[in-house]
Amino acid sequence: MNLRSFKKEIDIFLTAILFFTRIPCPKHIHHSSEMLTKSNRYFSLIGIMVGIWGAIIYYLAEFFFNNSISVLLSMANTIWLTGAFHEDGFADVCDGFGGGWNKEKILSIMKDSRVGTYGVVGLGLLLAIKHQALIDLDTRSCFFAIISGHAISRFAATTLVYTTPYVQDIDKSKVNQATLNIQFKDVLIGGFFAILPLLLFQNIWVFLVFIPVMITKYLLANYFNKWIGGYTGDCAGATQQLTEVVFYLSLLFLL
Repeated sequence: MNLRSFKKEIDIFLTAILFFTRIPCPKHIHHSSEMLTKSNRYFSLIGIMVGIWGAIIYYLAEFFFNNSISVLLSMANTIWLTGAFHEDGFADVCDGFGGGWNKEKILSIMKDSRVGTYGVVGLGLLLAIKHQALIDLDTRSCFFAIISGHAISRFAATTLVYTTPYVQDIDKSKVNQATLNIQFKDVLIGGFFAILPLLLFQNIWVFLVFIPVMITKYLLANYFNKWIGGYTGDCAGATQQLTEVVFYLSLLFLL
């Protein structure tokens, strides 16, 4: 890799940081559709970064509070670091698919910035299940789970983008469809970063959690295809959130 290619790769990584977190980036980094698509290869790595932040908060909080509050503080800090980006997508999906009866209505509801009853109830239950699953793990497993859950769930969202067509506002925004297609090498890179945190458990059976996570992603992709013919950004966010919860529940069952 020459210097120019290396610099471009750094810019792609910084684009992922800029888009998926609140972490400040250099001013020359921007949200071009091509760079955003390529940045999906680092989505799992962003998950590791977010997970490490959440795990550190959890570890420090354990010195002062009980396990339940420590998990809540960890969750709050990861939501702050990502700007509730994926939680917002999940709430929009709950509202859209809960209140819509056809493709046009579903997409219209998901574009609405207001959160409806489906979104509030869905997000509340999601966060409650996530919290309960984490506090039921022992401290060591919880620490590793926070890192791994953020990474593997973002990999699931990456595979959704790879296997499912993008449907929202292609014509209106005049975005070139080719720029929205990630490559197989991007999926492989994402998969590598998704696997890394699982090694922390030092238990080969932990890798079985990939099965329920990817089954969940497959079912969601089919559901989205059935109703709207593909995925939107909100659908990707919902996939990340749901597969993260499935990961924690599967880990809890396995361990």
